[in-house]
Amino acid sequence: MSKVAIVTGATRGIGKQIALTLAQEGYNIVINYRKENEELKELKKSIEKNNVECLTIKADITNFEECENLVKSTIDKFGKIDVLVNNAGITKDMLLMRMKQEDFKQVIDVNLIGTYNMTKNVINSMMKSRAGRIINISSVVGISGNAGQTNYAASKAGIIGFTKSLAKEVSSRNILVNAVAPGFIETDMTDVLKDEVKQEIEKSIPLKRMGTVQDVANVVKFLVSEESSYITGQVINVDGGMLM
Repeated sequence: MSKVAIVTGATRGIGKQIALTLAQEGYNIVINYRKENEELKELKKSIEKNNVECLTIKADITNFEECENLVKSTIDKFGKIDVLVNNAGITKDMLLMRMKQEDFKQVIDVNLIGTYNMTKNVINSMMKSRAGRIINISSVVGISGNAGQTNYAASKAGIIGFTKSLAKEVSSRNILVNAVAPGFIETDMTDVLKDEVKQEIEKSIPLKRMGTVQDVANVVKFLVSEESSYITGQVINVDGGMLM
């Protein structure tokens, strides 16, 4: 029986590449969306070119009941959940002295509460199966901090604490929980930066380049594989050596 992976925030960027990479590994893929569009339809087609199934479900991860429905629909369709990748995330950057309360709350709600909502709804199924992999996408900013990102850094640091604590809770049931902390990755978020800003960023990275979405997806692929069966509660930086 093919394995099943839920990947949140998979309609673009890192999440999209993770979904495509796991599909290439033979996983049936479940992705959530907030608005159906042509990009979603194209992604579904691209995933299914790998002779796997792709289930798309409308769900806002900040809504516990919608996450509950997403998980229930997945189990109804496939009978199990082998992998959960909590990837969905947003930024609302601003210096704290100017940051609106709703911008702080929204980033925490999507990035951290969303991770809780999805994991809480998935964990019972994995506990019963006595197997599972949970990969939480954090950020190097959650380790180092970054001016203008108190909300984002707080959410990503929270994910790291969440990851380590949950790993201790569920390891006896053969459920492995790890986090991936990307650095500067070429995505829609970094595309808006001016060339001179990108050049300065690259100078600060020992490998002298930004990462790609595939660099991150490759680490997720490893963490869901049997080769990583003795790794849990860890945070793996994908940052070109930036935080060495």
